[in-house]
Amino acid sequence: MSLTYATYLKLDKLLSLQQPISVEPKHNETLFIVVHQATELWFKQILHELDHLRKLLTENKQSMALDTIKRILAILRIQIGHFNILETMTPTEFLTFRGDLGTASGFQSYQFRELEFILGVKSMKRFNNLPDGGTEQRQLKMRYQQPTLWDSFLRYIANKAYNVPQYLLNRDVTQPLEPSQDVQDILIEIYHNDLPITQVCEGLIDLDELIQEW
Repeated sequence: MSLTYATYLKLDKLLSLQQPISVEPKHNETLFIVVHQATELWFKQILHELDHLRKLLTENKQSMALDTIKRILAILRIQIGHFNILETMTPTEFLTFRGDLGTASGFQSYQFRELEFILGVKSMKRFNNLPDGGTEQRQLKMRYQQPTLWDSFLRYIANKAYNVPQYLLNRDVTQPLEPSQDVQDILIEIYHNDLPITQVCEGLIDLDELIQEW
C-alpha cells in the first residue's frame, strides 16, 4: 500500500483520541480535549527544539541557534493563542463537564514539568503529582538530571573566550539556578562589544517573556 497523507500522519488513530467522558457528552468537552491535546503536541515540539538549541549552543552554531529560537517563539505564540479559543467557552459551559474530570488537572502535565526543568526551574516537588514508577516519572527524572538551557548558554559564551567561572560550568545541574555577579559582568561586556551574542541573549529574553505570558 502506497503512503498517503492519512497513513503518514496516522489520522485514523489521531482522530480517534478525542473521547469525551462526561455523562451524555457535553458539546464543549470535545473542544477542551482538542485544545489540550494540541498543547501537549506543541510541548513535545518545543522540547524537541530546546534540546536542539542546547546542542547548537554548545557547538557554537550561532546562526542555526537563532533560527531555532525564532521557531520556539513562533510556537509559543500559538500556545498563547489557544487561550483565545478556550475563552469562547463560558465558565458555565465548562462546569457542565468539569465534575466528570475528577482530580485530573493540567498540573499533572509532565511535559510542562520537563519544560520547566530544561529552563532551569528544578524542584523535586514537581514529581508529587506523578504516579510512582510510571513513564512520566522516568521521563521527568531524565530531564531533571540534564543540563538546562542556561548551562548550555554558559558553555556557549565560554567557548567564545569569555571567562565563565568553572564553578558555574561544573555546577550540579539538578539544583535551581542562582544569580551570579560574574555572569552579569560578562553579559554587560557582551552587550557593549559583541553584537552576535547579544542577538542570542535577546532571543532568550523573548523566550522568557513569552513563557511568562503563557
